[in-house]
Formats: sequence, structure tokens, C-alpha cells
Amino acid sequence: MTNNLGAINKKILGSGQSFSAVTLADGSTVQTGTVATLLHNARLYDALPADAKEERQKLQEEMLAAVPTVDKVGLFDLFSPEEWMAGSSAARRFVGAAAKKLRESR
Repeated sequence: MTNNLGAINKKILGSGQSFSAVTLADGSTVQTGTVATLLHNARLYDALPADAKEERQKLQEEMLAAVPTVDKVGLFDLFSPEEWMAGSSAARRFVGAAAKKLRESR
């Protein structure tokens, strides 16, 4: 799914623009723009009407694709999965639950 992350992240860019991948100090490579796109998708997700099942599924897939990278760069150390799940945002609850599941699977 990470290979598709670059294409997903392009959705917030202007025509002809692209994000790069960067190598972290541990040698792993991550797609830039992932946090910004995740937040964008969360806003879209929370604004969807209840009957927008196809759009909701697509955004869920895109948010799931972002979770490993967002975890890798430490966002879930700053704001724990439990903090993501708190509150009224369905998107935050979805992402938090996915992050918690990812961490429990290790």
C-alpha cells in the first residue's frame, strides 16, 4: 500500500507538483506530504453525509495507507492512538484505531 501513498498524497497538490520521498536517520524512506494528506482526508471524511459509502470506503483506504508512515515519523508518539480516538471526529477514531492495531501487531 505504501507504493500507492505517493499517488494518494498528490491529491492535495497543484497540477504538475509532487512530493518527494526522504530517507530518515535510521535509513528508512518515507513519503513526504503524508501527514498533510491524512489531515485533509480526515476533514473530508468527517464532512461526508451518512449515505456516502463509496467515498467513505475510499477515504478509509487512503487513511489506512498513511498510518504506517505517520507512525514511523512519530506522530503517534506525540498524540497517542488513544488521543486520536477521543472526541467526536469519526476520522480521528478510525485513524487512532488503525494506529493502535498496527502497534499491537508488532
